[in-house]
Amino acid sequence: MQKLSLKSLTHWSSVRQLTRLTRFDAARPTWPPAPATRLRALMHLALLGLIALLAVSGGFRFSGRPLKVPGYLPPDSTTQTAAQPRAERPLSLPGILQNRTAGLLAPVAVPHTIIPDREVKVDRIETYVVQPGDTIHGIALDFSLAPETLLWANPRLEDNPDLLMVGDELTILPVDGVYHQVAQDDTLPKIAATFQVEEQTIIDYPLNNIDPENPAVTPGQWLVVPGGEKPYVPKYVSVAHSAAPGGAATGTGTFQWPTNGTITQEYWRGHRALDIAAWMGAPIYAADSGYVVAAQWDDTGYGRMIIVDHGNGFKSLYAHMSVMYVAVGDEVTQGQQLGEMGSSGNSTGPHLHFELILNGVKRNPWGFLP
Repeated sequence: MQKLSLKSLTHWSSVRQLTRLTRFDAARPTWPPAPATRLRALMHLALLGLIALLAVSGGFRFSGRPLKVPGYLPPDSTTQTAAQPRAERPLSLPGILQNRTAGLLAPVAVPHTIIPDREVKVDRIETYVVQPGDTIHGIALDFSLAPETLLWANPRLEDNPDLLMVGDELTILPVDGVYHQVAQDDTLPKIAATFQVEEQTIIDYPLNNIDPENPAVTPGQWLVVPGGEKPYVPKYVSVAHSAAPGGAATGTGTFQWPTNGTITQEYWRGHRALDIAAWMGAPIYAADSGYVVAAQWDDTGYGRMIIVDHGNGFKSLYAHMSVMYVAVGDEVTQGQQLGEMGSSGNSTGPHLHFELILNGVKRNPWGFLP
């Protein structure tokens, strides 16, 4: 084995130390850094700044933070109960995850929903006293019913809604349908067929108190027929027919509004006319030219009423007037004043009941007026 002298050991130690220094210096970054390095560092800093900004504004949520669903309560939550006041209870959006801060919506399953308190209609038959200005349509709307339901529950009004008078007591059903008093020869199958419903629908309705094991009805008994319907029977006014005066004007077929005011009752199945309300004495005009075939008091509820024949298949009817300016046989021109608005007959306030009749069929005036 070759012996190493002190000089040689010193030489090798110096070489190793020089090698270490050389390697360290090669790995040490230079300063200032190269341009590419500076650009990369700036991009990283910008990205970190953007993430921090989103986190502060709420537009970004880290995966470790739970998202809150409006109306969602975890199964073990005791912070909110059904007894909490409605104003403090959030409403749920089933199937929607809502980030209120960011204004974002995303589909997600909602495992629990709190249903807000609602005013539940009591399942009973009520009585309503008619007030000034009431109409069948308006009362029905207040009780969330179809206007036909009011007619079918109040036989006096069924053939003529204009018989409605202030102070009348109306029967109000809890559901849409028919209120029927059982006749001597009635049976459940017959009643169901008459009003076009299933027999079981009548049996199952709680207010009818029918034993499902032994379903039977007795004469005089009142039944609620949910969803039942009655056939419409149009009302016709009987007037004396008179021949058209010589040279009588013929209507243009284009109608104008017969008065100014507010429509208080639309055209619907039980009221095939428009009711236009204004002040007592407001002028009423001929909707088109023609001749007067009726200017009389009507006992069926119309009160002071005028009918104009327009000579082209159309007739127009004006009811509840306070004063009439024309007589049977008079020729009238479009826009001529026929009289003044009133509340005669069966009426809850001053208004004009206006009908358009084409070849004997009442038509919706909306389809002919400008």
